[in-house]
Amino acid sequence: MGYFDEQQHVDEYIQMAEGFDGRELIDLLKNHLAPGATVLELGMGPGKDLDILLEGFSATGSDASSVFLELYARQNPHADLLKLDAVTLETERTFDCIYSNKVLHHLRKSDLRQSFSRQREILTEGGLAFHSFWLGDKEEMMKGLRFVYYYEQELLELIGPGFERLEMARYTELEENDSFYVLLRNQGKG
Repeated sequence: MGYFDEQQHVDEYIQMAEGFDGRELIDLLKNHLAPGATVLELGMGPGKDLDILLEGFSATGSDASSVFLELYARQNPHADLLKLDAVTLETERTFDCIYSNKVLHHLRKSDLRQSFSRQREILTEGGLAFHSFWLGDKEEMMKGLRFVYYYEQELLELIGPGFERLEMARYTELEENDSFYVLLRNQGKG
């Protein structure tokens, strides 16, 4: 059972994340992605970023947590949602973009490498991957949830071949320059 398969953990996360969303990141993505493009959000949680993505794109939400998916579906019964593990991404569908906001840092490094490999397979050729991470070089467990921090160069090494880096920049979420995002272009099928 995953951490967010328990209603109590979902409720705690929603309360903790109050006031935070990825609008600034999504605004950056809009500079590179055509309106109406298909976007898969990994780890949608309560759906704040999915709602913002839907303002300009044909967005699909995904999460490994049935609790988060059911919560969003109750409020948005026609939403396009998938139950997906961020590592294996078991879907036959393809997307113009894969987006996540502070989600992939929950994966072990070997699983992150596997996720990027699979992302290449479900992205269209030339499709984009846009992900944000906490900046640093540590791994910690908080309340049973893994957090892996990266510096840019280590992340690029884990991403591996097949992606062209379009942008990478630090930004501030809680403390100055505590986060960074990476925007990648799929160079073809792996």
